[in-house]
Amino acid sequence: MKLNELRDNPGATKKRTRVGRGPGSGKGKMGGRGIKGQKSRSGVAINAYEGGQMPLYQRLPKRGFNVPNPKKYAVVNIGLIQKFVDAGKLDAKNDIDEDALVASGLVRRKRDGVRLLAKGELSTAVKLAVTGASKGAVEAVEKAGGSVTITAPAADAAAE
Repeated sequence: MKLNELRDNPGATKKRTRVGRGPGSGKGKMGGRGIKGQKSRSGVAINAYEGGQMPLYQRLPKRGFNVPNPKKYAVVNIGLIQKFVDAGKLDAKNDIDEDALVASGLVRRKRDGVRLLAKGELSTAVKLAVTGASKGAVEAVEKAGGSVTITAPAADAAAE
């Protein structure tokens, strides 16, 4: 096989239809767009419009409720806390609160609070003060000999 013998499979490529190239082409004059109107102009896309048929997003059933301003928590796994304690970035002797987690670099920012989750293993006894924690995370920390204190979020405390 030589370079000049390379060919694509038959039917793999198709020539582009060139519209607006005279009446003999079959797609001349208006180029298959019909006469006048918004859709005959360039740069027009009428999103979700289905030619008068009820659009798909309106045909589908609506369920549930979307909270307009949900709380966004920074998430921390207990396995990561153990890793940071081992690396010396967190001090297990002192209470570990949200500010300590931010200072160590484990959490980028507090958002509406820090929530503790149970992914990973914890072998060091630590005293944690966070906005929220899963049951599994609390059990894992207490099993390791530590404690979890659930604090009220700063935004909620100011509102009360």
